[in-house]
Amino acid sequence: MIAMLRRSRSVLVSLALSFAVTLLLLIVVDAPPFDALRLLWEGSFGSDTKIADTLMAWIPLVLAAAGLLVTFRAGLWNIGVEGQIVMGAIGAAWAAREVGGPSWFVILAAFVAGVAFGTGWALVPGALRTRFGVHEIFSGVALFFVAGGLAIYLIIGPWSREGIASTSGTDPFPDASWLPTVGRLRLSIPAIVIALAAVAGVYVLLRGTRYGLRLKAVGRNPASAFLMGVPTSRVMLSAFAVCGALGGVAGTVQAIGFHHKLVPSISGGYGFLAILVVLLAGFRAVWIAPIALFFSAILVGSTQLSLRLQIDSSLAGVIQGVLVLFILITGGWQARRALRTAAAPADTLSVGTEP
Repeated sequence: MIAMLRRSRSVLVSLALSFAVTLLLLIVVDAPPFDALRLLWEGSFGSDTKIADTLMAWIPLVLAAAGLLVTFRAGLWNIGVEGQIVMGAIGAAWAAREVGGPSWFVILAAFVAGVAFGTGWALVPGALRTRFGVHEIFSGVALFFVAGGLAIYLIIGPWSREGIASTSGTDPFPDASWLPTVGRLRLSIPAIVIALAAVAGVYVLLRGTRYGLRLKAVGRNPASAFLMGVPTSRVMLSAFAVCGALGGVAGTVQAIGFHHKLVPSISGGYGFLAILVVLLAGFRAVWIAPIALFFSAILVGSTQLSLRLQIDSSLAGVIQGVLVLFILITGGWQARRALRTAAAPADTLSVGTEP
Protein backbone atom coordinates (compact mmCIF):
# COMPACT_ATOMS: atom_id res chain seq x y z
CA MET A 1 0.00 0.00 0.00
CA ILE A 2 2.82 2.39 0.92
CA ALA A 3 4.64 1.56 -2.32
CA MET A 4 1.47 2.26 -4.32
CA LEU A 5 1.03 5.64 -2.60
CA ARG A 6 4.63 6.53 -3.34
CA ARG A 7 4.19 5.52 -6.93
CA SER A 8 1.02 7.62 -7.25
CA ARG A 9 2.78 10.60 -5.70
CA SER A 10 5.64 10.20 -8.16
CA VAL A 11 3.24 10.17 -11.10
CA LEU A 12 1.36 13.23 -9.83
CA VAL A 13 4.59 15.17 -9.31
CA SER A 14 5.76 14.21 -12.80
CA LEU A 15 2.43 15.27 -14.31
CA ALA A 16 2.64 18.65 -12.57
CA LEU A 17 6.22 19.25 -13.72
CA SER A 18 5.49 18.21 -17.32
CA PHE A 19 2.38 20.41 -17.30
CA ALA A 20 4.50 23.38 -16.19
CA VAL A 21 7.13 22.70 -18.87
CA THR A 22 4.42 22.37 -21.54
CA LEU A 23 2.95 25.74 -20.54
CA LEU A 24 6.42 27.28 -20.69
CA LEU A 25 7.02 25.86 -24.18
CA LEU A 26 3.70 27.22 -25.42
CA ILE A 27 4.54 30.65 -24.05
CA VAL A 28 7.95 30.54 -25.76
CA VAL A 29 6.34 29.89 -29.17
CA ASP A 30 3.80 32.70 -28.60
CA ALA A 31 0.84 30.35 -28.33
CA PRO A 32 -1.94 30.92 -25.79
CA PRO A 33 -1.22 28.03 -23.40
CA PHE A 34 -4.69 27.51 -21.98
CA ASP A 35 -6.28 27.72 -25.43
CA ALA A 36 -3.85 25.03 -26.60
CA LEU A 37 -4.74 22.77 -23.68
CA ARG A 38 -8.44 23.35 -24.34
CA LEU A 39 -7.95 22.39 -27.98
CA LEU A 40 -6.10 19.24 -26.93
CA TRP A 41 -9.10 18.25 -24.80
CA GLU A 42 -11.66 19.15 -27.45
CA GLY A 43 -9.63 17.39 -30.14
CA SER A 44 -9.69 14.12 -28.24
CA PHE A 45 -12.97 14.20 -26.26
CA GLY A 46 -14.95 17.10 -27.75
CA SER A 47 -17.44 15.01 -29.73
CA ASP A 48 -18.58 11.45 -30.30
CA THR A 49 -16.37 11.21 -33.38
CA LYS A 50 -13.29 12.42 -31.53
CA ILE A 51 -13.93 10.07 -28.61
CA ALA A 52 -14.24 7.20 -31.06
CA ASP A 53 -10.95 8.15 -32.75
CA THR A 54 -9.21 8.41 -29.38
CA LEU A 55 -10.42 4.97 -28.34
CA MET A 56 -9.40 3.46 -31.68
CA ALA A 57 -5.91 4.88 -31.12
CA TRP A 58 -6.00 3.51 -27.56
CA ILE A 59 -6.71 -0.07 -28.65
CA PRO A 60 -3.44 -0.90 -30.50
CA LEU A 61 -1.45 1.06 -27.93
CA VAL A 62 -2.83 -0.86 -24.98
CA LEU A 63 -2.47 -4.20 -26.82
CA ALA A 64 1.19 -3.52 -27.58
CA ALA A 65 1.82 -2.34 -24.02
CA ALA A 66 0.21 -5.48 -22.57
CA GLY A 67 2.43 -7.65 -24.74
CA LEU A 68 5.55 -5.70 -23.84
CA LEU A 69 4.78 -6.13 -20.16
CA VAL A 70 5.22 -9.90 -20.59
CA THR A 71 8.62 -9.59 -22.28
CA PHE A 72 9.77 -6.94 -19.80
CA ARG A 73 8.88 -9.30 -16.95
CA ALA A 74 11.20 -11.87 -18.55
CA GLY A 75 13.99 -9.27 -18.75
CA LEU A 76 13.61 -8.82 -22.52
CA TRP A 77 13.44 -5.58 -24.50
CA ASN A 78 11.18 -6.52 -27.39
CA ILE A 79 11.71 -3.29 -29.34
CA GLY A 80 10.59 -5.18 -32.45
CA VAL A 81 6.93 -5.11 -31.37
CA GLU A 82 6.48 -2.31 -33.91
CA GLY A 83 7.43 -4.71 -36.68
CA GLN A 84 5.16 -7.37 -35.19
CA ILE A 85 2.24 -4.96 -35.47
CA VAL A 86 3.12 -4.43 -39.14
CA MET A 87 3.29 -8.16 -39.79
CA GLY A 88 -0.01 -8.69 -38.01
CA ALA A 89 -1.58 -6.11 -40.32
CA ILE A 90 -0.06 -7.85 -43.35
CA GLY A 91 -1.48 -11.18 -42.22
CA ALA A 92 -4.90 -9.65 -41.64
CA ALA A 93 -4.73 -7.91 -45.03
CA TRP A 94 -3.95 -11.21 -46.74
CA ALA A 95 -6.93 -12.88 -45.07
CA ALA A 96 -9.24 -9.95 -45.84
CA ARG A 97 -8.26 -10.07 -49.50
CA GLU A 98 -8.18 -13.81 -50.03
CA VAL A 99 -10.66 -15.44 -47.65
CA GLY A 100 -14.32 -15.52 -48.61
CA GLY A 101 -17.45 -16.37 -46.71
CA PRO A 102 -19.68 -14.72 -44.11
CA SER A 103 -18.40 -11.67 -42.30
CA TRP A 104 -17.78 -13.43 -38.97
CA PHE A 105 -15.66 -16.06 -40.70
CA VAL A 106 -13.57 -13.54 -42.65
CA ILE A 107 -12.96 -11.44 -39.52
CA LEU A 108 -11.99 -14.52 -37.54
CA ALA A 109 -9.62 -15.58 -40.32
CA ALA A 110 -8.07 -12.09 -40.31
CA PHE A 111 -7.41 -12.29 -36.57
CA VAL A 112 -5.96 -15.80 -36.84
CA ALA A 113 -3.66 -14.71 -39.67
CA GLY A 114 -2.67 -11.52 -37.83
CA VAL A 115 -1.81 -13.44 -34.67
CA ALA A 116 0.12 -16.06 -36.65
CA PHE A 117 2.16 -13.46 -38.54
CA GLY A 118 2.84 -11.38 -35.43
CA THR A 119 3.83 -14.41 -33.36
CA GLY A 120 6.06 -15.81 -36.09
CA TRP A 121 7.83 -12.48 -36.51
CA ALA A 122 8.38 -12.22 -32.74
CA LEU A 123 9.88 -15.70 -32.54
CA VAL A 124 12.71 -14.67 -34.88
CA PRO A 125 14.43 -12.31 -32.40
CA GLY A 126 13.48 -14.79 -29.67
CA ALA A 127 15.34 -17.60 -31.44
CA LEU A 128 18.28 -15.32 -32.20
CA ARG A 129 18.48 -14.39 -28.52
CA THR A 130 18.15 -17.88 -27.06
CA ARG A 131 20.16 -19.80 -29.66
CA PHE A 132 22.84 -17.37 -30.80
CA GLY A 133 22.97 -14.69 -28.11
CA VAL A 134 21.93 -11.86 -30.44
CA HIS A 135 20.40 -9.06 -28.36
CA GLU A 136 16.72 -8.56 -29.11
CA ILE A 137 17.07 -4.79 -29.44
CA PHE A 138 19.31 -5.09 -32.51
CA SER A 139 17.37 -7.90 -34.16
CA GLY A 140 14.02 -6.31 -33.31
CA VAL A 141 14.89 -2.94 -34.85
CA ALA A 142 16.28 -4.63 -37.96
CA LEU A 143 13.17 -6.78 -38.37
CA PHE A 144 10.95 -3.71 -37.99
CA PHE A 145 12.57 -2.17 -41.07
CA VAL A 146 12.21 -5.46 -42.92
CA ALA A 147 8.51 -5.61 -42.06
CA GLY A 148 8.01 -1.99 -43.12
CA GLY A 149 9.80 -2.66 -46.39
CA LEU A 150 7.65 -5.72 -47.01
CA ALA A 151 4.48 -3.70 -46.44
CA ILE A 152 5.59 -1.05 -48.95
CA TYR A 153 6.56 -3.75 -51.47
CA LEU A 154 3.10 -5.32 -51.22
CA ILE A 155 1.37 -1.94 -51.50
CA ILE A 156 3.21 -0.86 -54.66
CA GLY A 157 3.68 -4.37 -56.02
CA PRO A 158 1.41 -7.45 -55.79
CA TRP A 159 -1.37 -5.65 -53.90
CA SER A 160 -1.19 -2.32 -55.74
CA ARG A 161 -4.36 -0.63 -56.86
CA GLU A 162 -5.45 -1.21 -60.43
CA GLY A 163 -3.34 0.92 -62.73
CA ILE A 164 -1.81 2.92 -59.83
CA ALA A 165 1.64 2.55 -58.29
CA SER A 166 1.16 4.59 -55.11
CA THR A 167 2.23 4.28 -51.49
CA SER A 168 -1.13 5.60 -50.30
CA GLY A 169 -2.29 2.06 -49.61
CA THR A 170 -4.03 -0.90 -51.17
CA ASP A 171 -7.61 -0.99 -52.36
CA PRO A 172 -10.11 -1.02 -49.47
CA PHE A 173 -10.84 -4.48 -48.15
CA PRO A 174 -14.22 -6.08 -48.83
CA ASP A 175 -16.90 -4.89 -46.44
CA ALA A 176 -17.25 -8.40 -45.03
CA SER A 177 -13.79 -8.09 -43.44
CA TRP A 178 -14.50 -4.81 -41.61
CA LEU A 179 -14.94 -4.92 -37.86
CA PRO A 180 -18.47 -3.89 -36.82
CA THR A 181 -18.69 -0.30 -35.60
CA VAL A 182 -21.09 1.90 -33.64
CA GLY A 183 -23.27 3.68 -36.18
CA ARG A 184 -21.23 5.93 -38.44
CA LEU A 185 -18.39 6.14 -35.96
CA ARG A 186 -15.16 4.21 -36.44
CA LEU A 187 -15.45 2.84 -32.91
CA SER A 188 -15.45 -0.97 -32.74
CA ILE A 189 -16.87 -2.42 -29.52
CA PRO A 190 -15.41 -5.92 -30.18
CA ALA A 191 -11.95 -4.36 -30.52
CA ILE A 192 -12.35 -2.59 -27.17
CA VAL A 193 -13.45 -5.83 -25.54
CA ILE A 194 -10.40 -7.61 -26.97
CA ALA A 195 -8.06 -4.88 -25.65
CA LEU A 196 -9.59 -4.98 -22.16
CA ALA A 197 -9.47 -8.78 -22.15
CA ALA A 198 -5.79 -8.66 -23.13
CA VAL A 199 -4.92 -6.36 -20.22
CA ALA A 200 -6.93 -8.47 -17.77
CA GLY A 201 -5.36 -11.65 -19.10
CA VAL A 202 -1.83 -10.29 -18.77
CA TYR A 203 -2.61 -9.08 -15.24
CA VAL A 204 -3.79 -12.54 -14.18
CA LEU A 205 -0.95 -14.23 -16.07
CA LEU A 206 1.73 -12.24 -14.29
CA ARG A 207 0.15 -12.17 -10.83
CA GLY A 208 -1.59 -15.48 -10.34
CA THR A 209 0.06 -18.21 -12.37
CA ARG A 210 3.12 -20.40 -12.20
CA TYR A 211 4.10 -19.16 -15.63
CA GLY A 212 4.17 -15.59 -14.34
CA LEU A 213 6.47 -16.68 -11.52
CA ARG A 214 8.78 -18.31 -14.05
CA LEU A 215 8.85 -15.15 -16.13
CA LYS A 216 9.83 -13.16 -13.05
CA ALA A 217 12.55 -15.64 -12.13
CA VAL A 218 14.04 -15.53 -15.62
CA GLY A 219 13.87 -11.75 -15.66
CA ARG A 220 15.56 -11.38 -12.30
CA ASN A 221 18.33 -13.95 -12.73
CA PRO A 222 18.23 -16.34 -15.70
CA ALA A 223 21.28 -18.31 -14.56
CA SER A 224 19.80 -19.01 -11.13
CA ALA A 225 16.41 -19.80 -12.69
CA PHE A 226 18.06 -22.36 -14.96
CA LEU A 227 19.82 -23.99 -12.02
CA MET A 228 16.46 -24.23 -10.24
CA GLY A 229 15.03 -26.18 -13.18
CA VAL A 230 13.28 -23.40 -15.10
CA PRO A 231 13.58 -23.90 -18.88
CA THR A 232 14.82 -20.36 -19.48
CA SER A 233 15.01 -20.55 -23.28
CA ARG A 234 11.45 -21.83 -23.61
CA VAL A 235 10.16 -19.22 -21.18
CA MET A 236 11.89 -16.44 -23.14
CA LEU A 237 10.52 -17.75 -26.43
CA SER A 238 7.03 -17.98 -24.99
CA ALA A 239 7.26 -14.37 -23.77
CA PHE A 240 8.19 -13.28 -27.29
CA ALA A 241 5.29 -15.34 -28.65
CA VAL A 242 2.73 -13.75 -26.31
CA CYS A 243 3.97 -10.25 -27.14
CA GLY A 244 4.02 -11.00 -30.85
CA ALA A 245 0.49 -12.40 -30.71
CA LEU A 246 -0.83 -9.25 -29.04
CA GLY A 247 1.13 -7.13 -31.51
CA GLY A 248 -0.49 -9.14 -34.30
CA VAL A 249 -3.92 -8.43 -32.82
CA ALA A 250 -3.05 -4.71 -32.72
CA GLY A 251 -2.04 -4.83 -36.39
CA THR A 252 -5.24 -6.66 -37.27
CA VAL A 253 -7.36 -3.99 -35.56
CA GLN A 254 -5.44 -1.31 -37.44
CA ALA A 255 -5.98 -3.08 -40.77
CA ILE A 256 -9.61 -4.21 -40.61
CA GLY A 257 -10.94 -1.93 -37.87
CA PHE A 258 -9.44 1.49 -38.61
CA HIS A 259 -7.79 1.89 -42.04
CA HIS A 260 -9.71 -0.92 -43.80
CA LYS A 261 -6.69 -1.32 -46.05
CA LEU A 262 -2.94 -1.82 -45.78
CA VAL A 263 -0.99 1.45 -45.59
CA PRO A 264 2.78 1.98 -45.12
CA SER A 265 2.40 3.55 -41.66
CA ILE A 266 -0.02 0.87 -40.47
CA SER A 267 1.78 0.48 -37.11
CA GLY A 268 1.34 4.16 -36.30
CA GLY A 269 4.34 4.20 -33.95
CA TYR A 270 2.22 2.46 -31.30
CA GLY A 271 4.85 -0.18 -30.61
CA PHE A 272 7.51 2.37 -29.69
CA LEU A 273 5.03 4.49 -27.75
CA ALA A 274 3.91 1.40 -25.83
CA ILE A 275 7.42 1.15 -24.38
CA LEU A 276 6.90 4.56 -22.77
CA VAL A 277 3.47 3.48 -21.53
CA VAL A 278 4.94 0.43 -19.77
CA LEU A 279 7.76 2.48 -18.26
CA LEU A 280 5.33 5.11 -17.06
CA ALA A 281 3.08 2.39 -15.62
CA GLY A 282 5.97 1.10 -13.55
CA PHE A 283 5.66 -2.33 -15.25
CA ARG A 284 2.20 -2.79 -13.68
CA ALA A 285 -0.70 -4.04 -15.81
CA VAL A 286 -3.30 -2.15 -13.79
CA TRP A 287 -1.92 1.23 -14.94
CA ILE A 288 -1.55 0.39 -18.64
CA ALA A 289 -5.10 1.18 -19.78
CA PRO A 290 -5.44 4.69 -18.22
CA ILE A 291 -1.91 5.77 -19.21
CA ALA A 292 -2.43 4.52 -22.75
CA LEU A 293 -5.68 6.50 -22.88
CA PHE A 294 -3.79 9.62 -21.81
CA PHE A 295 -1.20 9.15 -24.56
CA SER A 296 -3.78 8.38 -27.24
CA ALA A 297 -5.76 11.49 -26.24
CA ILE A 298 -2.66 13.63 -26.73
CA LEU A 299 -1.97 11.99 -30.10
CA VAL A 300 -5.49 12.56 -31.43
CA GLY A 301 -6.02 15.97 -29.85
CA SER A 302 -2.71 17.40 -31.06
CA THR A 303 -4.03 17.59 -34.62
CA GLN A 304 -6.19 20.52 -33.52
CA LEU A 305 -3.07 22.51 -32.61
CA SER A 306 -1.89 22.64 -36.21
CA LEU A 307 -5.38 23.36 -37.53
CA ARG A 308 -6.38 26.09 -35.09
CA LEU A 309 -3.13 27.57 -33.72
CA GLN A 310 -0.62 26.67 -36.46
CA ILE A 311 1.44 24.72 -33.91
CA ASP A 312 3.13 21.61 -35.23
CA SER A 313 1.40 18.47 -33.97
CA SER A 314 4.81 17.11 -32.94
CA LEU A 315 4.19 18.98 -29.68
CA ALA A 316 2.38 15.80 -28.61
CA GLY A 317 5.67 13.91 -28.75
CA VAL A 318 7.34 16.66 -26.73
CA ILE A 319 4.69 16.40 -24.02
CA GLN A 320 5.01 12.62 -23.89
CA GLY A 321 8.80 12.76 -23.80
CA VAL A 322 8.87 15.40 -21.04
CA LEU A 323 6.41 13.38 -18.99
CA VAL A 324 8.45 10.18 -19.25
CA LEU A 325 11.65 12.12 -18.49
CA PHE A 326 10.19 13.48 -15.26
CA ILE A 327 8.85 10.05 -14.33
CA LEU A 328 12.34 8.60 -14.68
CA ILE A 329 13.91 11.48 -12.75
CA THR A 330 11.45 11.28 -9.85
CA GLY A 331 11.63 7.49 -9.82
CA GLY A 332 15.43 7.57 -9.71
CA TRP A 333 15.37 10.19 -6.97
CA GLN A 334 12.99 8.08 -4.87
CA ALA A 335 15.12 4.96 -5.39
CA ARG A 336 18.25 6.82 -4.34
CA ARG A 337 16.50 8.23 -1.30
CA ALA A 338 15.30 4.74 -0.33
CA LEU A 339 18.86 3.41 -0.56
CA ARG A 340 20.15 6.20 1.63
CA THR A 341 17.39 5.57 4.18
CA ALA A 342 18.16 1.86 4.23
CA ALA A 343 21.89 2.53 4.65
CA ALA A 344 21.43 5.07 7.47
CA PRO A 345 20.71 2.55 10.30
CA ALA A 346 23.74 0.47 9.30
CA ASP A 347 25.97 3.56 9.36
CA THR A 348 24.62 4.54 12.78
CA LEU A 349 25.20 1.05 14.13
CA SER A 350 28.78 0.92 12.84
CA VAL A 351 29.53 4.30 14.43
CA GLY A 352 28.09 3.24 17.77
CA THR A 353 30.10 0.00 17.96
CA GLU A 354 33.47 1.50 17.26
CA PRO A 355 36.02 0.99 20.12
